[in-house]
Amino acid sequence: MKTSKNNIRRSRKRAMDDNFNKYLFLIIVSVFTFLSANAQKNPADSSASFKVYGECIQCKQRIEKALKVKGIESANWNVQTEMLAVIYDPSIINLEKIKSKVLTAGHDLEFQKADDKIYNALPECCHYRDVVENDEEHSTAINSSHTINGVVVSEDNKGNFIPLAGASIVWAGTQEGTISDKHGAFSISENKAGSKLIVSYTGYQSDSIDVNNAHQLQIVLAANGQLKAIKIKGKPKYSYINDLGAVRSLMINSKDLLKAACCNLSESFETNPSVDVSYSDAVTGSKQIQLLGLAGIYTQLTVENLPGPRGIATPLGLNSIAGPWIESIQLSKGTGSVANGYESIAGQINVELKDPETAEKLYLNGYLNDMGKTDLNANLAQHLNDKWSTILLLHDDFLNNKVDENKDGFRDLPTGNLFSAINKWKYSNQKGLEIHFGAKILADDKTGGEMNYNISDKLTTNSYGLGIKTNRYEGFAKIGYIFPEKKYQSIGLQLSGFDHQQDSYFGLIKYNAHQSNFYSNLIYQSIIVSSAHKFRTGLSLTADKYNELYKTEIFKRNEIVPGAFFEYTYTMNDKFSAVAGLREDHNNLYGWFTTPRLNVRYVPLKGTTIRISAGRGQRTANIFAENMGALVSARTVNIVSDNENKAYGLKPEVAWNKGISIDQKFKLFERDAMLSFDFYRNDFINQVVADLEDARQIKFYNLQGKSFSNSFQSELNLIPVKDLDVRLAYRLFDVKTTYGSQLLEKPFTAKNRAFANFGYTMKSWKFDYTINYVGRKRIPSTAENPLQYRMPDYSSGYISMNAQVSKSFGKNKAFEIYVGGENLTNYFQKNVIIAADEPFGEYFDASMVWGPVSGRLMYGGFRYKIK
Repeated sequence: MKTSKNNIRRSRKRAMDDNFNKYLFLIIVSVFTFLSANAQKNPADSSASFKVYGECIQCKQRIEKALKVKGIESANWNVQTEMLAVIYDPSIINLEKIKSKVLTAGHDLEFQKADDKIYNALPECCHYRDVVENDEEHSTAINSSHTINGVVVSEDNKGNFIPLAGASIVWAGTQEGTISDKHGAFSISENKAGSKLIVSYTGYQSDSIDVNNAHQLQIVLAANGQLKAIKIKGKPKYSYINDLGAVRSLMINSKDLLKAACCNLSESFETNPSVDVSYSDAVTGSKQIQLLGLAGIYTQLTVENLPGPRGIATPLGLNSIAGPWIESIQLSKGTGSVANGYESIAGQINVELKDPETAEKLYLNGYLNDMGKTDLNANLAQHLNDKWSTILLLHDDFLNNKVDENKDGFRDLPTGNLFSAINKWKYSNQKGLEIHFGAKILADDKTGGEMNYNISDKLTTNSYGLGIKTNRYEGFAKIGYIFPEKKYQSIGLQLSGFDHQQDSYFGLIKYNAHQSNFYSNLIYQSIIVSSAHKFRTGLSLTADKYNELYKTEIFKRNEIVPGAFFEYTYTMNDKFSAVAGLREDHNNLYGWFTTPRLNVRYVPLKGTTIRISAGRGQRTANIFAENMGALVSARTVNIVSDNENKAYGLKPEVAWNKGISIDQKFKLFERDAMLSFDFYRNDFINQVVADLEDARQIKFYNLQGKSFSNSFQSELNLIPVKDLDVRLAYRLFDVKTTYGSQLLEKPFTAKNRAFANFGYTMKSWKFDYTINYVGRKRIPSTAENPLQYRMPDYSSGYISMNAQVSKSFGKNKAFEIYVGGENLTNYFQKNVIIAADEPFGEYFDASMVWGPVSGRLMYGGFRYKIK
C-alpha cells in the first residue's frame, strides 16, 4: 500500500495516543534494557533505543543482521514493542550511521521512511506499513472478523529463520485451517470453540499454540527427523501430493476417507486410483490390495511408522484397522526410506490414527448395509492438561445373516463378530520431550461355508464349513527428544510388540498359526555444517517367532534381524533435493544383506516436479497366511524346498525397484489442476512363486527365471466448476512371472484399468460418485478339470460404480447421515466357486476369484462428533 509520509505520521500519532499503556510498558522495558546493557558494556561503549517498524521474526532477523558491523557490540529488536536497543562504540560508528543501515534494510524509523523500492521487495509478511498505516481500521477489522495473522519459520544451526511455505495451521479438534504462503505467512479466522492452534510441517516437530486473544503469532518449528509422524491437514481438500519431499507421497486425509463408508482400511482406497482392493477368495471375506500390479505383501504397511499387520496377520490385517480411527494415510510408491526398514518393494502405506491432542472429544459412527452387516465405532479423546492427553478408539462389526446372492449354496460373507480397541496416550513436557504409548486388542470370530453349515459339522463331511478365530494383543511406544539448544538435533526410540493367534479350519483342513513379534528402532538426526546437509542414522531390531500347523505338519522358525542404517539428505534449494540411504542387516536364517536406496526431486520449472527413485527390498514369505484363499480348495500343497533351515526351505524374496514420476501443476478453468505420470519397474532377483497352473495343487518354489512388473499411471485432478472435484486416471500393467519354464502373465491382474471420481459439495450436502473399469485378467489353467468345472483362459472386463450422498446438520455440522451404494452395475462373477456342488470332491476350488463375488450393495449410516 502506498501513502504519503504525512498520512503515515498522522496514523502513527493516532496509534500512539490510543495505546498509551503499551508505550508506558515500552518505556519500562527500554529502561530495563538500558540498565542491563550498561551493567555489562565496555566503558567506552554507548547505548541507544529507538523505534524501528517491523512485523515478524523475519524482520527481527533482517534488522539485527544489518547491524552486524564493526563498532556495534549488540543489537536487539523486540517484535512486540518494535523497539531496537543497540550498544555501540561511538569512536567507530555513530548513531546516524546505525539508523541509516536500518533504513537501508527496508525498515522505517519513527520520523524517517525507508526507500519504497527496498520496502516493496520485502516478503509480504514483513509489509508492516499495511498494518501501521491503517491501525484504526485494522483494530476494527480484528474485532469484527476475529482474524489471526502469523508467520511460520524454522531456525537453522546458525540462528537464521527460514520461512516454511505450506505449513498446516489447524484449530485443534477441527478440520478448519489454512496453509502458510511462500513467505510462511498465514491468516485464519478465530475459532469460537477453542483457542489452540496445531501447526505442523513435514519433517518438523508439530507445535500446539494457545492463542489467548493474540492476533499476531510468531511460530518457530523445530526439525524432528521424522521421529514421529507429522500430519498435514491444511485446507479442507482431498488427497494431494506432498510437494517438498524427495519421496513422492500421496497424502489421503480424513476428508477424502469420508467420500465412502470406509468401514476399515481395506475400504479406504475405493476413491483412490493407485491401490486396488479385491477379495482373495469367495468365502472367507478377506481382502487383499495390489500396488504397482503386485500383491499387497510387497507393500510395507505401517501404523504411525510402526509395523502394521504383517506375517500371519497379512490376510485379515486390512480389516483390523477401523476407518473412523484413521486420521490420514501416506502412500508412497517405490522402496522409500531405509529408516523404515528393508521390506518395502512395491511401496509403503503408513496409517496415521486419530491424535489424542487434536481429535474430537467424542466421535460416533454407525453403519448398516442391506446384507445386515453392522459397524459401530466410538472415539473418545481427553486433553487432561498441558502435558497429557489420551484417546480410546473402539470398533465392533458383526454379521448374523447368511447371504447367498449368487445362489451357489455358499455364504457370500462369513458370519460372526470382530471387536477391536486402541488406547493411546501422549505426553509432552513442552521442552523437547514427547512420548506416545498405548495398547491394542483384537478379537475376531468368523464362520463361513455352505448355507446349511452348523458348528456341529466342523471338520466333517456333513457340510462344508470354515472358521477363523483370531486373538491379537499389541503394545507400542515412541519416545522423541529434540535438543533445545540445537533444534536440528533429535533422537527417538520406537518400540512395538504383538502376540497373534489364529485358529482356523477349511472343510477338513486345519490351519493354526501363532506369531510373536518385537520391534525396536533407534533414530538420531542432525546436520552436517548446515541444514542443507542432514542425516539420519540408527539401529533396528526385528524378531519374529512363528509356529504353524497345516493339517498335521508343523512349521516353526525364529527369525531375528538386527540392522543399522544411515540416510543422507541434501537440499540444494527449493528446486533440488536428494535422499540417499544404506542399510546393513543380518538375518539369522539368510545371513547379511545390504539395502541401498535413492530418491531425487528436481523442479526444472515452476509447477513441474520430477522425481526418480531406485532401491532394493527384501522380505520373507509366509506361504500359508499369504495364500489362505488357496486353502479353500481341494488343491494339495507342494513345497519345493532346497534348505530345511530356511523359512519353509525357501529363499528370501529380493527385488529391485526403479521409478520416475512427473507432477505438473497448472490452471484449468481458472482453478488449480494437476497432471501426473509415473512409471515403476520391479525386477525380482528371487521370488517365492505360488503356482496355481496345475488345477490339482498349489506349488511353492524359488523363482527359476524372470519375474517383473511394469506399472504406468496417468492421473488428472481438476476443478471444472466451483466445489466440483474431479479425478481421472488410467493404469497399464505388464506383470509376468516364470511358472515352471514358461513366462506368463500374473493371474488375476488386469492389464488395463481406468478410474474416475467426482465429488461435489453444496453447503451441507456432499455427493460422491466413482466409476472403475477393470480389464480382462488371466485365469490359471483349469484344463485338467472336467468340462463343467473349467474356466476360460481370460475373464471379461467389467465396470463397477459406487456412489454416496451425505447431509450434515447443526451449527457446527456435528451430525451427519449418509447413504450409498457399491457395485451399482450389479456385476459379479458367475460360478465363482468351482464344483460348489461337490465341496469335498477333487475339483472344488473357491480361490479362482477375478471379479466381485456379490452384486449391488446398499448402505446407510451416521456420524456424530463433539469438538
